[in-house]
Amino acid sequence: MSAVFEQIFQVGFLAAIIRIATPLAFATLGEMFSERAGVLNLGIEGIMLLSAMTGFTAASLSGSLWLGVLAAVLTGMLMSALHALFTVALGLSQHVCGIGVTLFSSGLAYFLYRLIFGQQSVPPNIKGFQTLPIPLLSDIPVLGTAVFNQFALVYMAILAIPLAAFVLYRTPWG
Repeated sequence: MSAVFEQIFQVGFLAAIIRIATPLAFATLGEMFSERAGVLNLGIEGIMLLSAMTGFTAASLSGSLWLGVLAAVLTGMLMSALHALFTVALGLSQHVCGIGVTLFSSGLAYFLYRLIFGQQSVPPNIKGFQTLPIPLLSDIPVLGTAVFNQFALVYMAILAIPLAAFVLYRTPWG
């Protein structure tokens, strides 16, 4: 049993948890603003899936990871706007539209992937972002390696959390 805990509490595992949670943090922040506006976005999972697929496709075809990030963000914005059109402008049920957006996005992501990349046994491989260690902070034992030796998107997510809290609770927009 102690071997399991040793594996779980390794610094590399903690760093991976933070890195993998980054897309969820961005999606959660977006959903917080949506909820604050009075819209329940049950389509967030499908929006994330379609955004990930378009981001991967754009990065794979262009060779630019940042273009992939931009494509993913724009896809998320477009699908969220579509959900808002149905629920806010047309007054349709938020629950039904959210589930519909999830099903539509999931199916579209699968269809577009097969259309663009075909039936490959090995998916295209793209080189990921490089870590950006923060001087001095990355030298702190455990915490420095796990938190301050990450990708730029992780740092953006970490900074976006207090910024979103400020906007939601300290400005008229919130």
